[in-house]
Amino acid sequence: MSRHFGGVRAVDGLDLTVRRGEILGLIGPNGSGKSTTVNLVAGLYQPSAGTLRFDGRDIGTLPPHRRAELGIARTFQNIRLFSQLSVWQNVWAARVVRERGWDGFRARWLAGAARAREEIEQLLAFSGLAHKRDQLAGNLAFGEQRRLELARAAASGAPLLLLDEPAAGMNAEEIDELDERIRRLREQGRTILLIEHHMELVMGVCDRVAVLNFGRKIAEGTPAQVQDDPQVRAAYLGSEDGDALMDAALAA
Repeated sequence: MSRHFGGVRAVDGLDLTVRRGEILGLIGPNGSGKSTTVNLVAGLYQPSAGTLRFDGRDIGTLPPHRRAELGIARTFQNIRLFSQLSVWQNVWAARVVRERGWDGFRARWLAGAARAREEIEQLLAFSGLAHKRDQLAGNLAFGEQRRLELARAAASGAPLLLLDEPAAGMNAEEIDELDERIRRLREQGRTILLIEHHMELVMGVCDRVAVLNFGRKIAEGTPAQVQDDPQVRAAYLGSEDGDALMDAALAA
């Protein structure tokens, strides 16, 4: 798959498979094509060339809302909550992708309303936001907004979650909690594509890691295999700094 913006090859011949039930990390220096890849999978962009399949179906031309209905949900690098809705309402709104015809309406508003409310309460507890359910999302602290985005993506019921730098702006304690939440989502049967700069999180939580540089995949394998790859070390600010960065992540 490729995506070009004029003469810029943001994603250039990427061949990538996300296996059901795994946590796949996607890393690379700034400008390597990570966020463009997420936007291609989510439907914000369409490929300039190549094919994108989800569960065997070609989705390369489908709009984002159709992909969400099929089971792809995401968080954003730049937080995009409904700031004037409450925390509880943000999670409730995410369930709209489950509505399909009369059965979906009934499950959301009639016979299944109590079950829906119970699921939302469980997600708020999961994200540590139960005590703030009635506060406006825009009034939450930054780390809390990150957690609400994750809860909202999970509320969609999507089996594939695209997490675009969920640790950005978090402190060490919050990142440890994020690590645990990502593991719990996988235990619930979710498949996760994690795009992240925080190496300790990626190397600790991911089953496999793929590395991009200038839009191309330069390495893929287990965290240990990727850490030992000379191309990966060289991609991170040069070989000397890359060695130090990777060694620090491995020690952690």
